[in-house]
Amino acid sequence: MKDYILTYTKTKFYPIEPNKEDIYVEDIAHSLSQMARANGHFKHFYSVAQHCVNCCKEAKARGYSERVQLGCLFHDASEAYLADITRPVKKYLTQYLTFEDRLQKVVYDKYGIGDVTEEELGMIKEVDDAMLFYEFRDLMGVDLFENPPHIAMTHDFNMRAFESVEKEFINLVQALSKNKV
Repeated sequence: MKDYILTYTKTKFYPIEPNKEDIYVEDIAHSLSQMARANGHFKHFYSVAQHCVNCCKEAKARGYSERVQLGCLFHDASEAYLADITRPVKKYLTQYLTFEDRLQKVVYDKYGIGDVTEEELGMIKEVDDAMLFYEFRDLMGVDLFENPPHIAMTHDFNMRAFESVEKEFINLVQALSKNKV
């Protein structure tokens, strides 16, 4: 292998120079459903895909547009191709952040939200941060922020089989995406 990774669908994917024709929801859902949140430090396995599904559901409960719901579902999609790095470290890796940003834009473009606005990105970040708070509260017994953020619904942070999360992720994409997968 030179400059590509081989994905679940056996696609040669070039993460540094991503091509939207090489992005498949099956690869994203499969990879993220097997990737642990919090670098594996929660009391039980809780996947990045489950986090994304919960973010999508939270956006819907808040009455956010289907575009924002889809953005919440895909907000960590680049991690399926680049892996994740914890927030305290990631902020110092400027080249990684450049690759991540480029890849994230290609994923959003692939699924019809390449023109996501700053306002929409703000809503996605707000939901992501709220989920982060409640995940840590439920799965570690720690409040990350002094004031709990707004949450519009109760979320399931129980350990789930990766296959069920993977399927739910794909079903949500199919329901929300203009580019049916």
